[in-house]
Amino acid sequence: MKRDIQKLMREHYDLLVIGGGINGAAIAHMAVLNGLKTALVEKNDFASGTSSKSSKLIHGGLRYLENFEWGLVQESLKERFVQMKNAPHLVHPLGFIIPVYKQDRRPLWLIKMGVSLYDFLSGPYVIQRHRFLRACEIQQLVPGVKSDNLLGGVLFYDAQMNDARLCLENVLSADQLGARVANYIEVKGLIKDNGRAVGVEAYDSIERRFLELRAKKIVCALGPWTDSLMRKDNPGASEKMRLSKGVHLVYRGIFSEHALLVPTREDRRIFFVIPWLSHTLIGTTDTEYTDGPDKVEVKEEDIVYLFQELEQLFPEHVFRKENIITSFAGLRPLSYQKGPTAKVSRRHVIERSYSGVFYVIGGKYTTYRKIAEDCLKTIMPGKIVDTEKDFPVYGSGPIQETPAQASRRYDIDQETAQALMQFYGARYQDVLALTARDPQFKQRICSCSPVIRAQVVYAVEVEMALKEEDVLLRRLTLGYNDCRGGQCRREVRKMLAGYFHQEGRSPS
Repeated sequence: MKRDIQKLMREHYDLLVIGGGINGAAIAHMAVLNGLKTALVEKNDFASGTSSKSSKLIHGGLRYLENFEWGLVQESLKERFVQMKNAPHLVHPLGFIIPVYKQDRRPLWLIKMGVSLYDFLSGPYVIQRHRFLRACEIQQLVPGVKSDNLLGGVLFYDAQMNDARLCLENVLSADQLGARVANYIEVKGLIKDNGRAVGVEAYDSIERRFLELRAKKIVCALGPWTDSLMRKDNPGASEKMRLSKGVHLVYRGIFSEHALLVPTREDRRIFFVIPWLSHTLIGTTDTEYTDGPDKVEVKEEDIVYLFQELEQLFPEHVFRKENIITSFAGLRPLSYQKGPTAKVSRRHVIERSYSGVFYVIGGKYTTYRKIAEDCLKTIMPGKIVDTEKDFPVYGSGPIQETPAQASRRYDIDQETAQALMQFYGARYQDVLALTARDPQFKQRICSCSPVIRAQVVYAVEVEMALKEEDVLLRRLTLGYNDCRGGQCRREVRKMLAGYFHQEGRSPS
Protein backbone atom coordinates (compact mmCIF):
# COMPACT_ATOMS: atom_id res chain seq x y z
CA MET A 1 0.00 0.00 0.00
CA LYS A 2 1.92 2.99 -1.31
CA ARG A 3 1.01 6.56 -0.52
CA ASP A 4 1.02 8.06 -4.02
CA ILE A 5 -0.61 11.50 -4.00
CA GLN A 6 -0.04 12.06 -7.73
CA LYS A 7 -2.08 8.96 -8.57
CA LEU A 8 -4.68 9.95 -5.99
CA MET A 9 -5.22 13.34 -7.69
CA ARG A 10 -5.15 11.97 -11.24
CA GLU A 11 -8.42 10.02 -11.14
CA HIS A 12 -12.06 11.09 -11.24
CA TYR A 13 -13.82 8.74 -8.83
CA ASP A 14 -17.20 7.12 -8.64
CA LEU A 15 -16.99 7.46 -4.86
CA LEU A 16 -14.83 9.51 -2.52
CA VAL A 17 -14.90 8.36 1.10
CA ILE A 18 -13.84 10.89 3.73
CA GLY A 19 -12.80 9.34 7.02
CA GLY A 20 -10.42 6.43 7.66
CA GLY A 21 -12.07 4.95 10.73
CA ILE A 22 -13.79 1.58 10.60
CA ASN A 23 -16.92 2.80 8.79
CA GLY A 24 -15.03 4.71 6.11
CA ALA A 25 -12.57 1.85 5.66
CA ALA A 26 -15.39 -0.68 5.26
CA ILE A 27 -17.34 1.55 2.86
CA ALA A 28 -14.26 1.95 0.65
CA HIS A 29 -13.56 -1.79 0.86
CA MET A 30 -17.12 -2.70 -0.09
CA ALA A 31 -17.36 -0.04 -2.80
CA VAL A 32 -14.31 -1.23 -4.72
CA LEU A 33 -15.42 -4.84 -4.17
CA ASN A 34 -18.57 -3.84 -6.08
CA GLY A 35 -16.64 -2.31 -8.96
CA LEU A 36 -16.72 1.38 -8.01
CA LYS A 37 -13.66 3.52 -8.67
CA THR A 38 -13.00 4.58 -5.08
CA ALA A 39 -10.77 6.88 -3.05
CA LEU A 40 -10.39 7.03 0.73
CA VAL A 41 -8.75 9.88 2.64
CA GLU A 42 -8.18 10.40 6.37
CA LYS A 43 -6.96 13.61 8.04
CA ASN A 44 -4.73 11.77 10.53
CA ASP A 45 -3.77 8.10 10.51
CA PHE A 46 -6.21 5.29 9.79
CA ALA A 47 -8.10 4.28 12.96
CA SER A 48 -6.48 7.11 14.92
CA GLY A 49 -9.81 8.31 16.33
CA THR A 50 -12.62 6.32 17.90
CA SER A 51 -11.74 3.19 15.91
CA SER A 52 -8.64 2.48 18.02
CA LYS A 53 -10.10 3.62 21.33
CA SER A 54 -12.93 1.15 21.86
CA SER A 55 -13.41 -1.62 24.41
CA LYS A 56 -11.95 -4.00 21.78
CA LEU A 57 -15.20 -5.97 21.61
CA ILE A 58 -17.37 -7.34 18.83
CA HIS A 59 -20.61 -7.88 20.71
CA GLY A 60 -24.37 -7.92 20.46
CA GLY A 61 -24.83 -5.39 23.24
CA LEU A 62 -26.43 -7.23 26.13
CA ARG A 63 -27.39 -4.00 27.88
CA TYR A 64 -29.36 -2.76 24.84
CA LEU A 65 -32.00 -5.33 25.73
CA GLU A 66 -33.02 -3.01 28.58
CA ASN A 67 -33.89 -0.39 25.96
CA PHE A 68 -35.97 -2.99 24.06
CA GLU A 69 -33.65 -2.67 21.04
CA TRP A 70 -34.01 -6.32 20.21
CA GLY A 71 -33.60 -5.74 16.49
CA LEU A 72 -30.26 -3.96 17.00
CA VAL A 73 -29.04 -6.73 19.30
CA GLN A 74 -30.06 -9.46 16.86
CA GLU A 75 -28.40 -7.63 13.97
CA SER A 76 -25.23 -7.16 16.04
CA LEU A 77 -25.13 -10.82 17.04
CA LYS A 78 -25.34 -11.85 13.40
CA GLU A 79 -22.57 -9.40 12.48
CA ARG A 80 -20.49 -10.79 15.35
CA PHE A 81 -20.61 -14.17 13.61
CA VAL A 82 -19.71 -12.57 10.25
CA GLN A 83 -16.65 -10.88 11.77
CA MET A 84 -15.46 -14.05 13.46
CA LYS A 85 -15.74 -15.84 10.10
CA ASN A 86 -14.16 -13.12 7.97
CA ALA A 87 -11.36 -12.08 10.34
CA PRO A 88 -10.59 -15.10 12.54
CA HIS A 89 -7.07 -13.87 13.32
CA LEU A 90 -8.43 -10.60 14.72
CA VAL A 91 -11.80 -11.57 16.27
CA HIS A 92 -11.89 -14.29 18.94
CA PRO A 93 -14.53 -15.68 21.34
CA LEU A 94 -14.33 -14.39 24.90
CA GLY A 95 -16.26 -15.47 27.99
CA PHE A 96 -17.89 -12.83 30.18
CA ILE A 97 -18.85 -13.30 33.82
CA ILE A 98 -21.55 -11.14 35.41
CA PRO A 99 -21.37 -11.40 39.21
CA VAL A 100 -24.64 -10.45 40.90
CA TYR A 101 -24.86 -9.10 44.46
CA LYS A 102 -27.75 -8.77 46.84
CA GLN A 103 -27.85 -4.96 46.58
CA ASP A 104 -27.62 -4.78 42.76
CA ARG A 105 -30.32 -2.87 40.88
CA ARG A 106 -30.56 -5.73 38.39
CA PRO A 107 -31.56 -8.89 40.32
CA LEU A 108 -30.14 -12.31 39.48
CA TRP A 109 -33.37 -13.50 37.86
CA LEU A 110 -33.30 -10.54 35.48
CA ILE A 111 -29.67 -11.19 34.51
CA LYS A 112 -30.48 -14.86 33.89
CA MET A 113 -33.43 -13.90 31.74
CA GLY A 114 -31.30 -11.36 29.85
CA VAL A 115 -28.54 -13.80 28.86
CA SER A 116 -31.15 -16.44 27.96
CA LEU A 117 -32.80 -13.95 25.60
CA TYR A 118 -29.35 -12.94 24.30
CA ASP A 119 -28.56 -16.51 23.28
CA PHE A 120 -32.05 -16.95 21.83
CA LEU A 121 -31.59 -13.86 19.65
CA SER A 122 -28.22 -15.25 18.51
CA GLY A 123 -30.07 -18.16 16.93
CA PRO A 124 -27.67 -20.17 14.75
CA TYR A 125 -24.92 -17.61 15.38
CA VAL A 126 -24.45 -18.36 19.09
CA ILE A 127 -20.79 -18.76 20.10
CA GLN A 128 -21.37 -20.97 23.13
CA ARG A 129 -24.41 -21.32 25.35
CA HIS A 130 -24.44 -19.37 28.60
CA ARG A 131 -24.45 -21.08 31.97
CA PHE A 132 -25.43 -19.99 35.43
CA LEU A 133 -22.74 -19.80 38.13
CA ARG A 134 -22.93 -20.30 41.86
CA ALA A 135 -21.14 -17.82 44.09
CA CYS A 136 -18.36 -20.31 44.85
CA GLU A 137 -17.77 -20.91 41.13
CA ILE A 138 -17.35 -17.17 40.50
CA GLN A 139 -14.82 -16.95 43.34
CA GLN A 140 -12.83 -19.80 41.79
CA LEU A 141 -12.90 -18.24 38.32
CA VAL A 142 -12.16 -14.69 39.54
CA PRO A 143 -9.76 -14.78 42.50
CA GLY A 144 -10.16 -11.85 44.87
CA VAL A 145 -13.63 -10.85 43.67
CA LYS A 146 -15.90 -9.47 46.39
CA SER A 147 -17.64 -12.34 48.18
CA ASP A 148 -19.95 -10.44 50.58
CA ASN A 149 -23.58 -10.73 49.43
CA LEU A 150 -22.52 -12.50 46.21
CA LEU A 151 -25.59 -14.42 45.04
CA GLY A 152 -24.15 -16.02 41.92
CA GLY A 153 -24.04 -14.94 38.31
CA VAL A 154 -23.77 -16.00 34.70
CA LEU A 155 -21.13 -16.82 32.11
CA PHE A 156 -21.92 -15.87 28.51
CA TYR A 157 -19.91 -15.34 25.36
CA ASP A 158 -19.13 -12.48 23.01
CA ALA A 159 -15.96 -11.71 21.03
CA GLN A 160 -12.79 -9.66 21.44
CA MET A 161 -10.93 -7.97 18.61
CA ASN A 162 -7.98 -5.77 17.75
CA ASP A 163 -9.85 -2.65 16.67
CA ALA A 164 -7.01 -0.73 15.00
CA ARG A 165 -5.86 -3.78 13.04
CA LEU A 166 -9.38 -4.66 11.91
CA CYS A 167 -9.84 -1.14 10.57
CA LEU A 168 -6.41 -1.18 8.91
CA GLU A 169 -7.07 -4.53 7.23
CA ASN A 170 -10.22 -3.10 5.65
CA VAL A 171 -8.08 -0.26 4.28
CA LEU A 172 -5.49 -2.74 3.01
CA SER A 173 -8.27 -4.79 1.38
CA ALA A 174 -9.62 -1.71 -0.38
CA ASP A 175 -6.14 -0.82 -1.61
CA GLN A 176 -5.48 -4.37 -2.81
CA LEU A 177 -8.71 -4.30 -4.85
CA GLY A 178 -7.74 -1.02 -6.55
CA ALA A 179 -8.91 1.84 -4.35
CA ARG A 180 -6.68 4.89 -3.88
CA VAL A 181 -6.09 5.46 -0.18
CA ALA A 182 -4.09 8.01 1.76
CA ASN A 183 -3.73 9.06 5.38
CA TYR A 184 -2.87 12.57 6.61
CA ILE A 185 -5.11 14.20 3.98
CA GLU A 186 -7.48 16.69 5.61
CA VAL A 187 -10.56 17.83 3.72
CA LYS A 188 -10.84 21.60 4.08
CA GLY A 189 -13.97 22.20 2.04
CA LEU A 190 -16.28 21.01 -0.70
CA ILE A 191 -16.08 21.92 -4.36
CA LYS A 192 -19.57 22.63 -5.70
CA ASP A 193 -21.08 23.03 -9.13
CA ASN A 194 -24.49 24.75 -9.05
CA GLY A 195 -24.85 23.78 -5.42
CA ARG A 196 -23.95 20.13 -5.93
CA ALA A 197 -20.77 18.73 -4.37
CA VAL A 198 -18.43 17.42 -7.08
CA GLY A 199 -15.17 17.19 -5.13
CA VAL A 200 -13.14 18.43 -2.20
CA GLU A 201 -10.28 20.76 -1.42
CA ALA A 202 -7.79 19.05 0.87
CA TYR A 203 -4.42 19.50 2.52
CA ASP A 204 -1.65 16.92 2.64
CA SER A 205 0.11 17.41 5.98
CA ILE A 206 2.97 15.07 5.01
CA GLU A 207 3.95 16.72 1.73
CA ARG A 208 2.58 20.09 2.92
CA ARG A 209 0.52 21.00 -0.12
CA PHE A 210 -3.08 21.56 -1.14
CA LEU A 211 -4.87 19.31 -3.60
CA GLU A 212 -8.26 18.74 -5.19
CA LEU A 213 -10.12 15.46 -5.56
CA ARG A 214 -13.16 14.95 -7.81
CA ALA A 215 -15.90 12.35 -7.50
CA LYS A 216 -19.44 11.61 -8.65
CA LYS A 217 -20.50 10.75 -5.11
CA ILE A 218 -19.07 11.74 -1.73
CA VAL A 219 -19.68 9.99 1.57
CA CYS A 220 -18.48 11.26 4.95
CA ALA A 221 -17.80 8.72 7.69
CA LEU A 222 -16.26 11.12 10.16
CA GLY A 223 -17.59 9.90 13.47
CA PRO A 224 -17.25 12.67 16.07
CA TRP A 225 -16.13 15.17 13.38
CA THR A 226 -19.34 14.83 11.32
CA ASP A 227 -20.99 18.08 12.44
CA SER A 228 -17.84 20.03 11.61
CA LEU A 229 -17.90 19.12 7.91
CA MET A 230 -21.68 19.37 7.79
CA ARG A 231 -21.40 23.03 8.78
CA LYS A 232 -18.86 23.59 6.01
CA ASP A 233 -21.33 21.98 3.62
CA ASN A 234 -24.26 24.02 5.01
CA PRO A 235 -23.57 26.71 7.65
CA GLY A 236 -27.19 26.51 8.77
CA ALA A 237 -27.17 22.74 9.37
CA SER A 238 -28.50 21.59 12.72
CA GLU A 239 -26.45 19.33 14.96
CA LYS A 240 -26.77 15.67 14.06
CA MET A 241 -24.41 14.19 16.64
CA ARG A 242 -24.22 13.64 20.35
CA LEU A 243 -20.84 12.67 21.69
CA SER A 244 -20.23 10.35 24.62
CA LYS A 245 -16.75 10.03 26.10
CA GLY A 246 -15.45 6.57 26.91
CA VAL A 247 -12.25 6.17 28.93
CA HIS A 248 -10.21 2.97 29.26
CA LEU A 249 -7.20 2.04 31.37
CA VAL A 250 -4.69 -0.70 30.58
CA TYR A 251 -3.70 -2.00 33.99
CA ARG A 252 -0.70 -4.17 34.79
CA GLY A 253 -1.51 -7.87 35.30
CA ILE A 254 -4.55 -10.10 34.74
CA PHE A 255 -7.43 -10.51 37.21
CA SER A 256 -9.16 -13.36 35.36
CA GLU A 257 -8.92 -15.23 32.07
CA HIS A 258 -12.60 -14.37 31.64
CA ALA A 259 -13.85 -10.83 31.15
CA LEU A 260 -16.12 -9.27 33.75
CA LEU A 261 -19.21 -7.23 32.95
CA VAL A 262 -20.14 -5.32 36.09
CA PRO A 263 -22.96 -2.85 36.86
CA THR A 264 -21.61 0.31 38.43
CA ARG A 265 -22.73 1.21 41.92
CA GLU A 266 -23.21 4.96 41.29
CA ASP A 267 -25.52 4.68 38.28
CA ARG A 268 -27.05 2.14 35.92
CA ARG A 269 -24.04 1.98 33.63
CA ILE A 270 -21.78 -1.01 33.21
CA PHE A 271 -18.04 -1.36 32.98
CA PHE A 272 -15.70 -4.09 31.78
CA VAL A 273 -12.63 -5.76 33.23
CA ILE A 274 -11.13 -7.55 30.22
CA PRO A 275 -7.93 -9.55 29.74
CA TRP A 276 -5.96 -7.79 27.00
CA LEU A 277 -2.45 -8.59 25.74
CA SER A 278 -1.34 -10.14 29.07
CA HIS A 279 -2.77 -7.22 31.05
CA THR A 280 -6.24 -5.89 31.88
CA LEU A 281 -8.39 -3.41 29.96
CA ILE A 282 -10.67 -1.50 32.33
CA GLY A 283 -13.52 0.69 31.14
CA THR A 284 -15.57 2.31 30.04
CA THR A 285 -17.05 5.60 31.13
CA ASP A 286 -20.09 6.99 29.32
CA THR A 287 -20.39 10.74 29.81
CA GLU A 288 -21.71 13.59 27.70
CA TYR A 289 -18.96 15.40 25.80
CA THR A 290 -19.44 18.87 24.32
CA ASP A 291 -15.90 20.09 23.62
CA GLY A 292 -14.03 19.76 20.32
CA PRO A 293 -13.31 16.14 19.28
CA ASP A 294 -9.59 16.84 18.98
CA LYS A 295 -9.41 17.81 22.65
CA VAL A 296 -10.72 14.60 24.21
CA GLU A 297 -8.46 13.25 26.96
CA VAL A 298 -8.38 11.10 30.07
CA LYS A 299 -8.91 13.22 33.17
CA GLU A 300 -8.19 12.55 36.81
CA GLU A 301 -11.88 12.17 37.63
CA ASP A 302 -12.19 9.43 34.99
CA ILE A 303 -9.46 7.39 36.66
CA VAL A 304 -10.98 8.00 40.11
CA TYR A 305 -14.38 6.84 38.86
CA LEU A 306 -13.03 3.58 37.43
CA PHE A 307 -10.81 2.89 40.46
CA GLN A 308 -13.75 3.39 42.83
CA GLU A 309 -15.75 0.80 40.94
CA LEU A 310 -12.80 -1.60 40.88
CA GLU A 311 -12.19 -1.21 44.60
CA GLN A 312 -15.77 -2.25 45.30
CA LEU A 313 -15.36 -5.30 43.08
CA PHE A 314 -11.92 -6.29 44.41
CA PRO A 315 -11.94 -4.98 48.01
CA GLU A 316 -8.62 -6.61 48.98
CA HIS A 317 -6.74 -5.19 46.02
CA VAL A 318 -5.01 -1.81 46.17
CA PHE A 319 -5.20 0.00 42.83
CA ARG A 320 -2.39 2.43 42.09
CA LYS A 321 -1.97 4.86 39.22
CA GLU A 322 1.64 3.75 38.72
CA ASN A 323 0.28 0.37 37.58
CA ILE A 324 -1.58 1.99 34.68
CA ILE A 325 0.44 1.09 31.59
CA THR A 326 -1.53 3.47 29.39
CA SER A 327 -4.95 5.07 29.15
CA PHE A 328 -7.02 6.40 26.29
CA ALA A 329 -10.24 8.30 25.68
CA GLY A 330 -12.52 7.96 22.67
CA LEU A 331 -15.80 9.50 21.58
CA ARG A 332 -18.90 7.55 20.65
CA PRO A 333 -20.61 9.33 17.74
CA LEU A 334 -24.30 8.97 18.54
CA SER A 335 -27.19 10.01 16.38
CA TYR A 336 -28.77 13.02 18.10
CA GLN A 337 -31.46 12.04 20.63
CA LYS A 338 -32.46 13.41 24.00
CA GLY A 339 -31.84 11.63 27.28
CA PRO A 340 -28.76 10.15 29.01
CA THR A 341 -26.06 9.08 26.56
CA ALA A 342 -26.14 5.54 27.96
CA LYS A 343 -29.75 5.29 26.76
CA VAL A 344 -29.18 6.77 23.29
CA SER A 345 -29.54 4.16 20.55
CA ARG A 346 -26.40 2.92 18.79
CA ARG A 347 -28.30 2.54 15.52
CA HIS A 348 -26.82 4.21 12.47
CA VAL A 349 -28.45 6.70 10.11
CA ILE A 350 -27.45 7.65 6.54
CA GLU A 351 -28.37 11.25 5.64
CA ARG A 352 -28.01 13.13 2.36
CA SER A 353 -27.41 16.85 2.38
CA TYR A 354 -28.81 19.35 -0.11
CA SER A 355 -25.47 19.35 -1.93
CA GLY A 356 -25.66 15.56 -2.41
CA VAL A 357 -23.08 14.56 0.21
CA PHE A 358 -23.95 11.47 2.22
CA TYR A 359 -23.21 11.37 5.95
CA VAL A 360 -22.93 8.27 8.14
CA ILE A 361 -24.23 9.09 11.61
CA GLY A 362 -24.06 6.88 14.68
CA GLY A 363 -23.59 3.12 14.67
CA LYS A 364 -21.36 0.76 16.60
CA TYR A 365 -18.13 -0.99 15.68
CA THR A 366 -19.69 -4.47 15.59
CA THR A 367 -22.09 -3.55 12.78
CA TYR A 368 -19.54 -1.81 10.56
CA ARG A 369 -20.09 -4.20 7.64
CA LYS A 370 -23.86 -3.65 7.78
CA ILE A 371 -23.32 0.12 8.00
CA ALA A 372 -21.16 -0.01 4.87
CA GLU A 373 -23.74 -2.09 3.05
CA ASP A 374 -26.64 0.18 4.01
CA CYS A 375 -24.62 3.24 3.05
CA LEU A 376 -23.74 1.94 -0.41
CA LYS A 377 -27.27 0.69 -1.09
CA THR A 378 -28.46 4.22 -0.29
CA ILE A 379 -25.85 5.86 -2.51
CA MET A 380 -26.04 3.38 -5.40
CA PRO A 381 -29.53 1.80 -5.21
CA GLY A 382 -29.80 -1.43 -7.14
CA LYS A 383 -26.06 -1.68 -7.81
CA ILE A 384 -24.65 -3.01 -4.55
CA VAL A 385 -24.69 -6.72 -3.77
CA ASP A 386 -24.97 -8.27 -0.32
CA THR A 387 -21.39 -9.05 0.68
CA GLU A 388 -22.18 -10.74 3.97
CA LYS A 389 -20.88 -14.10 2.76
CA ASP A 390 -17.79 -12.72 1.03
CA PHE A 391 -16.22 -9.85 2.93
CA PRO A 392 -12.87 -11.18 4.15
CA VAL A 393 -10.24 -8.73 5.31
CA TYR A 394 -6.61 -8.57 4.25
CA GLY A 395 -5.21 -11.32 6.49
CA SER A 396 -8.09 -13.75 6.07
CA GLY A 397 -7.49 -17.13 4.54
CA PRO A 398 -6.16 -20.54 5.47
CA ILE A 399 -2.78 -20.98 7.12
CA GLN A 400 -1.17 -24.05 5.59
CA GLU A 401 1.59 -24.72 8.12
CA THR A 402 2.02 -24.96 11.87
CA PRO A 403 4.11 -22.52 13.91
CA ALA A 404 6.73 -25.27 14.25
CA GLN A 405 6.93 -25.68 10.47
CA ALA A 406 7.16 -21.91 9.92
CA SER A 407 9.84 -21.75 12.61
CA ARG A 408 12.02 -24.23 10.72
CA ARG A 409 11.33 -22.72 7.29
CA TYR A 410 12.22 -19.16 8.26
CA ASP A 411 14.75 -19.99 11.00
CA ILE A 412 12.87 -18.14 13.73
CA ASP A 413 11.70 -19.27 17.15
CA GLN A 414 8.29 -20.92 17.39
CA GLU A 415 6.82 -18.25 19.69
CA THR A 416 7.55 -15.58 17.08
CA ALA A 417 6.00 -17.67 14.31
CA GLN A 418 2.84 -18.23 16.32
CA ALA A 419 2.59 -14.56 17.28
CA LEU A 420 2.89 -13.50 13.63
CA MET A 421 0.18 -15.94 12.55
CA GLN A 422 -2.17 -14.68 15.25
CA PHE A 423 -1.46 -11.05 14.37
CA TYR A 424 -1.37 -11.07 10.56
CA GLY A 425 -3.34 -14.20 9.73
CA ALA A 426 -2.36 -15.58 6.33
CA ARG A 427 -0.20 -12.51 5.70
CA TYR A 428 2.44 -13.62 8.21
CA GLN A 429 4.41 -14.96 5.23
CA ASP A 430 4.56 -11.49 3.70
CA VAL A 431 6.21 -10.20 6.88
CA LEU A 432 8.69 -13.07 7.08
CA ALA A 433 9.55 -12.71 3.38
CA LEU A 434 11.28 -9.45 4.35
CA THR A 435 13.84 -11.41 6.37
CA ALA A 436 15.36 -12.69 3.11
CA ARG A 437 16.44 -9.10 2.45
CA ASP A 438 18.18 -8.77 5.79
CA PRO A 439 18.54 -11.58 8.38
CA GLN A 440 18.64 -8.94 11.14
CA PHE A 441 14.94 -8.37 10.49
CA LYS A 442 14.34 -11.61 12.43
CA GLN A 443 15.55 -10.00 15.65
CA ARG A 444 13.08 -8.88 18.32
CA ILE A 445 13.00 -5.15 18.92
CA CYS A 446 12.54 -5.61 22.67
CA SER A 447 12.32 -8.34 25.30
CA CYS A 448 8.79 -7.23 26.31
CA SER A 449 7.09 -8.71 23.22
CA PRO A 450 7.69 -11.09 20.29
CA VAL A 451 7.60 -8.22 17.74
CA ILE A 452 10.50 -8.46 15.29
CA ARG A 453 12.21 -5.82 13.19
CA ALA A 454 10.57 -7.09 9.99
CA GLN A 455 7.21 -5.95 11.37
CA VAL A 456 8.39 -2.36 11.63
CA VAL A 457 9.58 -2.46 8.01
CA TYR A 458 6.29 -4.06 6.96
CA ALA A 459 4.32 -1.36 8.79
CA VAL A 460 6.10 1.32 6.74
CA GLU A 461 6.36 -0.39 3.35
CA VAL A 462 2.99 -2.15 3.23
CA GLU A 463 0.74 -0.56 5.86
CA MET A 464 1.45 3.15 5.21
CA ALA A 465 2.81 3.94 8.68
CA LEU A 466 4.42 7.37 8.50
CA LYS A 467 4.93 8.35 12.12
CA GLU A 468 6.24 6.78 15.28
CA GLU A 469 2.78 6.58 16.86
CA ASP A 470 1.39 4.94 13.72
CA VAL A 471 3.75 2.02 14.31
CA LEU A 472 3.60 1.85 18.10
CA LEU A 473 -0.14 2.25 18.60
CA ARG A 474 -1.99 1.21 15.45
CA ARG A 475 0.27 -1.17 13.48
CA LEU A 476 1.96 -3.17 16.25
CA THR A 477 -0.08 -2.27 19.40
CA LEU A 478 3.18 -1.86 21.32
CA GLY A 479 1.69 1.03 23.27
CA TYR A 480 -0.22 -1.50 25.39
CA ASN A 481 2.92 -3.37 26.43
CA ASP A 482 4.56 -3.05 29.83
CA CYS A 483 7.83 -1.79 28.36
CA ARG A 484 9.29 -0.08 31.42
CA GLY A 485 12.64 0.73 29.86
CA GLY A 486 11.22 2.31 26.72
CA GLN A 487 13.23 0.01 24.43
CA CYS A 488 10.30 -0.49 22.02
CA ARG A 489 9.91 3.20 21.35
CA ARG A 490 13.65 3.81 20.99
CA GLU A 491 14.07 0.93 18.55
CA VAL A 492 11.08 1.96 16.43
CA ARG A 493 12.31 5.56 16.37
CA LYS A 494 15.79 4.44 15.34
CA MET A 495 14.49 2.17 12.58
CA LEU A 496 12.15 4.83 11.19
CA ALA A 497 14.95 7.41 11.15
CA GLY A 498 17.19 5.01 9.26
CA TYR A 499 14.49 3.96 6.84
CA PHE A 500 13.30 7.45 5.96
CA HIS A 501 16.91 8.67 5.67
CA GLN A 502 17.43 6.11 2.92
CA GLU A 503 14.24 7.36 1.28
CA GLY A 504 15.60 10.90 1.34
CA ARG A 505 13.25 12.41 3.89
CA SER A 506 12.79 12.69 7.63
CA PRO A 507 10.13 10.74 9.51
CA SER A 508 7.14 12.94 10.24
